[in-house]
Amino acid sequence: MNWDDARIFLAVAREGSFSKAAKRLGVQHSTVSRRIRDLEKNLATLLLERTTTGFKLTEAGEELNASACKIEREILIIEGAIGGQSHEVAGELRITAIANMASSILMPIFARFSAAYPKIELRVQVTNNSVHLAERDADVAIRQTNTPLETLIGTRLTTVASAVYGSVEYCAALKAGRAQEKWIGVECCESHKNWTKLARPQADHVFFVDDTQLTVAAIKEDLGVAYLPCFLGDSDPALVRFCEPEAKHDLGLWLLYHRDLRNNMRVALFREHMQREIREATALFEGVALPSK
Repeated sequence: MNWDDARIFLAVAREGSFSKAAKRLGVQHSTVSRRIRDLEKNLATLLLERTTTGFKLTEAGEELNASACKIEREILIIEGAIGGQSHEVAGELRITAIANMASSILMPIFARFSAAYPKIELRVQVTNNSVHLAERDADVAIRQTNTPLETLIGTRLTTVASAVYGSVEYCAALKAGRAQEKWIGVECCESHKNWTKLARPQADHVFFVDDTQLTVAAIKEDLGVAYLPCFLGDSDPALVRFCEPEAKHDLGLWLLYHRDLRNNMRVALFREHMQREIREATALFEGVALPSK
């Protein structure tokens, strides 16, 4: 049995299906299926039982899962230690961040990091969902939260403020009494969804979006007002604040990583770079300095 077999088995055990495991590993569905069949054949035992929703582990599968998790933890510790001793900083660094931030305010920051450390292969993936840092889905996660997981360590970079925005023309029409107040049904994240529900309890939305960039596009089409993080809303000359930020809507911006990577040089350099860069953009994140429009 080799580690690649155990790694594929762990992905299936965690995801509950071959297709999800294949997506997580970046391989074909047939590859996962074949490797699991070969593993069961080599071990002469059934590891997975098919259910109506996917697979569940057999007793032998549970034992293998526990052992493979221990091996994985040891590998992570070794990788973290070796990465921290390297004099020439090179290798892969996987970053995950939410889409609206990665594609806007963070991208120039990422670009400057790549220019400063050209031998580090920076891989940026966007997801608004939780990521399993302990299982190496990514090395570093940049997340908006006030309650980071206790199993992770990291740095609070800044505060992300949010406000209600509308288009310049629509807000002017509202102020002049030439338009009725409408709210866009925002479902991109739990925070914006809950805030919208509290601000507009009648829920009389006629247009819904599930992505922040879609929210921006809908606002520009005068479909209503909606919550946006200030670093997006204040940077767009076509938008204006309909309501000012409230402290109760503030979220911490965290750079998080697994404890085993605390001495990894690539992670340390990226953390220090992000701290310097975010410090210079604090006013935009916190919504306290409005650029001229």
